[in-house]
Amino acid sequence: MRISVVDVGSNAVRLVVADAQGGVPLPVHTAKWRLRLSEQVAPGGPVPEEAVERLVDAVAAAARTAERWGAAAPLAFATAVVRAAPNSHDVLRAVRSRTGVALCTLPGEVEAELTFLAARRWMGWRSGPLAMLDIGGGSLEVAFGRGRLPDFAASLPLGAGRLTHEFFADADPPAPEQVRALRRRVRHQLRDVAGRIRWERPQTAVAASRTFQQLGRLCGAPPGRQGPFVERRLRSADLGAAIDRLAALPAAERARLPGISAPRAAQSLAGAVVGHTAMKLTGLRTLTICPWAIREGILLRHIEDGPSWWAEVSRHAEEPAPPGPVPLRIATATH
Repeated sequence: MRISVVDVGSNAVRLVVADAQGGVPLPVHTAKWRLRLSEQVAPGGPVPEEAVERLVDAVAAAARTAERWGAAAPLAFATAVVRAAPNSHDVLRAVRSRTGVALCTLPGEVEAELTFLAARRWMGWRSGPLAMLDIGGGSLEVAFGRGRLPDFAASLPLGAGRLTHEFFADADPPAPEQVRALRRRVRHQLRDVAGRIRWERPQTAVAASRTFQQLGRLCGAPPGRQGPFVERRLRSADLGAAIDRLAALPAAERARLPGISAPRAAQSLAGAVVGHTAMKLTGLRTLTICPWAIREGILLRHIEDGPSWWAEVSRHAEEPAPPGPVPLRIATATH
């Protein structure tokens, strides 16, 4: 049996086709269509018509690719860049009507739950009480739990792309006071969630997402060519020093640093500020970089719980998602 997932993120549409034999999602093919939606959608603004056209073409291409690789209709979702747009319902409807793919937006806390599940499965039960941080383009997901799914999950509008557009759009590199203003915003919005993490005192803390992977590499973690099973860690002290390096350089020069890709260079500084501030507020001195994230979480839920759970989630494809942060939520799923 092969399963496919289509992830419409802030930078690209990504496809993963995986074998589901033995309960482990083993990828057999991946593909990417770069759209850079975060550069075209202002925080709180609509997805422009030309971006919708490109999104429709990319999702259609992903569905055709999945079919060629023997997978059923993809489990397709869009993250915060579409979820928070005032025309999100129109975007989802356009994709569905023109591609046949039932693209939906997941509530932010559901994204956090799925990423937590992937981290739990990757790290194993020996990791104990687990905290998870995931920086996306439009939002930051945070979760904590002792079991298979988190005891609580939260989503905050602290994505690296969103904050770059809001704080650094008029300066490259930004002025020191702009960086300080961003850090104040992150502190303010993370205060309650960080307090919960400190109170829970996790045994293990993990970081998911490409943003954390690239920051880990910048701070000395082994390169990706060494494979997913090499342990990669990110220390708060190292990330703090990296902020100074990133803030001193324009985006074009950041792309020459280890681990920082050209498409993510502009938002790397905001991602570093969010990550470092989150670590300081939560008291997490070290994060383990987890190669599995939300796509693997969706595959795992499909394998472990069957297709009915996705049928329930995908009903959001017919409902406009409310903009703004998702409030702290106590997860009620069975562990």
